[in-house]
Amino acid sequence: MRIREYSLPAGWYPRDSSEVSAEISAQITQFSRGFDRQGRFSGAAIAPHAGWYYSGRLASLGIASLEPDAETIVVLGGHLSAGSPFLFAMEDAVRTPFGPMPIDTELRSFLLKEFDGMEDRYRDNTVEVLLPMVRYFFPQAALVWVRFPDRLESFEAGKTISRVSAKLNRKVNVLASADLTHYGSNYGFSPQGSGKAALRWVREVNDANFIRAVESGDSGEVLRRAALDYSTCSAGAVLGAMGFAEAAGLGKARLLEYTTSADVSGEENPDSFVGYAAFTFL
Repeated sequence: MRIREYSLPAGWYPRDSSEVSAEISAQITQFSRGFDRQGRFSGAAIAPHAGWYYSGRLASLGIASLEPDAETIVVLGGHLSAGSPFLFAMEDAVRTPFGPMPIDTELRSFLLKEFDGMEDRYRDNTVEVLLPMVRYFFPQAALVWVRFPDRLESFEAGKTISRVSAKLNRKVNVLASADLTHYGSNYGFSPQGSGKAALRWVREVNDANFIRAVESGDSGEVLRRAALDYSTCSAGAVLGAMGFAEAAGLGKARLLEYTTSADVSGEENPDSFVGYAAFTFL
């Protein structure tokens, strides 16, 4: 069995299963699974992918909104340009603190053909950092690891996941991995200077415009905002979740919570920071 090993350095997330359980348990005391008043779950969600200190609680919030009886979790990573191919983890399983998480090789084989995909041989946080949480909430489920490029084809690819899953009679959840605006000198993007005014602009304008685009269900507007406003690092993953949700009849995205790294760290006059949002589709 080929197992995909950890690639991120220590500090991104706990490597010990008891530490993972303790951290997630502390996070989920603040909410309960099932996010509308009828206690429904969703088949799709969007979660941020920074280190757990910054975005772990929001990631847990998104993942906990997913259908608990899913057989396979398709995690859509990003960080790919419009010209990139779809990239799949080609191992048989992926290492997690709870032991190897098996890959759904049958579903992957179908999707590889549909997307003309290639092997993901690169170190990237967008999928890996979420897997301990995915394994915690779905201990019996299999995984498909795939990263989506930033082009409209990713919206149609999300629809394909729904179609192929139905053909295989597979209960599938789709989890998209995306952070929002990367602002400041660390990221080479400072159109509003720095400090409180810049943080307010990111919260109330740049990220807010992207969030509204996602909630509208308009895939073209999501891609346009991402390209013009630099308001997400992984538009393809977001588009994939939107396409899956539309094809599966799940409804549009609903914002669960938004924050920034500056809010988490308590910085009042930050130079550089990142926006984070968790969505579910209901």
